[in-house]
Order: sequence, then C-alpha cells, then structure tokens
Amino acid sequence: MRVSQSTCMACLLTAGLTGTTVADVLNMGGTRNPDGSWNGIASLETVPVGNPGNAGELSGEGAGGWGPDRICGAVSYTYNIGKYEVTAGQYCEFLNKVAGADTYGLYQTPMSLTDVGSGITRSGGGTVGNPYTYTVASSHVNRPVNWVSWGNAARFANWLHNGQPTGAQGASTTERGAYTLDGGTSDAALLTVNRNSNWKWAITSEDEWYKAAYHKNDGVTGNYFHFPTSSDTPPEQDMADVSGNNANYWAFPYVSPIDSGKYTTVVGEFQHSESPYGTFDQGGNVFEWNEAVIGSSHGERGGSFGSGYEYYSGDPHAWFRDDLSESLAAGYFFGFRVSEVPEPATLLLALAGAGLVARRRNRNVRSGPA
Repeated sequence: MRVSQSTCMACLLTAGLTGTTVADVLNMGGTRNPDGSWNGIASLETVPVGNPGNAGELSGEGAGGWGPDRICGAVSYTYNIGKYEVTAGQYCEFLNKVAGADTYGLYQTPMSLTDVGSGITRSGGGTVGNPYTYTVASSHVNRPVNWVSWGNAARFANWLHNGQPTGAQGASTTERGAYTLDGGTSDAALLTVNRNSNWKWAITSEDEWYKAAYHKNDGVTGNYFHFPTSSDTPPEQDMADVSGNNANYWAFPYVSPIDSGKYTTVVGEFQHSESPYGTFDQGGNVFEWNEAVIGSSHGERGGSFGSGYEYYSGDPHAWFRDDLSESLAAGYFFGFRVSEVPEPATLLLALAGAGLVARRRNRNVRSGPA
C-alpha cells in the first residue's frame, strides 16, 4: 500500500451538532503521483464531459448482455463528473459535518472494516452534548467509500449542492437540494425521487455515467468502447499498470489485485487505464449507484472487486445494466460518484483541455475484439 498519510485521519474531527468548521472535500490538499499513489488526502475532483447531443447506444440483453434494454449514453448538455469514486476520506468529512446525531443512517457499522469496508469508525453518543465523531484509517482514506445506500449517496449530493454546510440533517443540509428527500428512507419513498431542475451536484444519471465511461469522446457520435478503460478488450489486473487497460476485479480462482489484504484499491491506482474523458475506476473497485430505476431498485454500474472476467466479460462491460439489490442496500460492493453543473466562466477552457487529454489518451488506446 503506497498511500502516504498519518496512521489515522480524524477528518479534522468535530461532528455536525457542534457547528465547528471542517475541511472542504473539494480541496483536501492531496496530490496523485505518476504511479497512481497519493501524497495526502484526495480531493473530490471532476473532469468535463463535452460533446453535448451525442448519440447513445443499446445496452442490456438486446446488446447481447444482461438486464433490460435501454439506449444509454446520449446526453444533451455539458457536465462535470467525478474523476474518481467518492472516497472514504471525503465521506468521513461529510459525516463529521452532518451526522452528529445521524438521523437517517448515513453511517453503517461495517464501514469500520479494513478488508471489505471503508476504515471509518465512529465514537461518541449521538447527542448534543456528546455527538458522534468519525475517523478514517490512513490505509483507507483514499479508497472508495462503500456500505452506502442510494439514499446515503443522495444526501451526500444534497450536502455538496448546499455548499457543504455543518448542522443536523435537515432541509438546509441533506434533505433538500438536488433531491427533495424530506426524511424519506424507504424504497417506496426513494424510488419516486427525481433530480430537481436547479441541481448543482447530483448522483450520476445512468446516461452521464455511461457516456463518461464508454463514449470515445470523438464528437456527437454514437461510438463507444466496450470497457471503461478506453478499450474493447477485457481489462487485466496489473497494479503497476504500465501499458494500461487494468482494473480491480477477481479472476478465477478468486484472484484479485488485493493491496495488503484490502479488497478495494486507492482511487486512480490504475494510472493509465482512464476513460477517454479522464475518469478512473468506472470498471471494478465498487459498483456505483446511478439514478436509473430498474425494477424495484435504483441501478448500479461498473462492477466491483467482486466482479469476475474469467468466464464472461461481465459487470463493467457496456452491455451490463442491472439493479442488483434494493435501493436501501448498503453492502461492501456499493459506492458512488457524482456529477456537477460546470461553472460557466471555466467551461470553454475546461473543454479545450479535455480535448487535448483525449487526443493524448487515444494515441495509447488498446482495442480489439470483445
């Protein structure tokens, strides 16, 4: 494990009931090294996704895969998307700002695990005089948060939308913003929630997620890769990632690129395996919630460290779409990333830079038969 931090990060401590200011998840100060390791704590970075009005493509059983059919990936607007999955360090800051009492269950006890968890522990009593506080192990601070439900992810997005406020879980912190939740926690309540038109941050829609993962970033085309590593061939598992096209998954007999007994890898570990838009880990590590409703649940995309490629080019493949579980589920396979409305003043500059990155990346694309 190559993360360089102190032995335990207290997320600058102090929970939501105290009113004390803590860190900004957009500016955590960490820097990623060329080999994919980190110095310090990763910020919540985004990359621009342009080419508005691009065509989509069929995903699901009709494309030879799994799940109900849908044309995916067509997005009529420009947006930013998380470069990485939301990390345990970022989620810990969120908890310390709003979960002093944790009214709506943003913390799950298995998050404390250091093999299939996020390394986030909780102390305190959850009262005004003795609020909960949260810490994250240095070994996990830059790994994706897991054990999060769709409702947890929606409340995190609302918190970002509202400017990362400190306070009890309510309308000004977690319950209003991109989504109107108002205390809803049941599957029945969550499945009727839609993104509000004035959103600033949100859970990725299925089309936003799909486009950032698979679209070739070649204009308003309907051209897509099969895998979110800028490739049409299944990824390998090389943590050195010298030539690209690698991801965190298991292969028979249950071999994973496990980092010192930890099943997730630090975000951006596979430093040459980004999508054409510059996102990392959209194939493997953890499944990522999106806004689609499939059957009785919200959808997930991208596969996880428990997804296999040995017998099939499964979960991270573009044709795979499924719900996998109920929206209330918060298991070790589940995490998320977010989308953002781009700032108008920086949009043109960002898109110009994205075009340069795409051209550099496409020179190194590995492709072949599915």
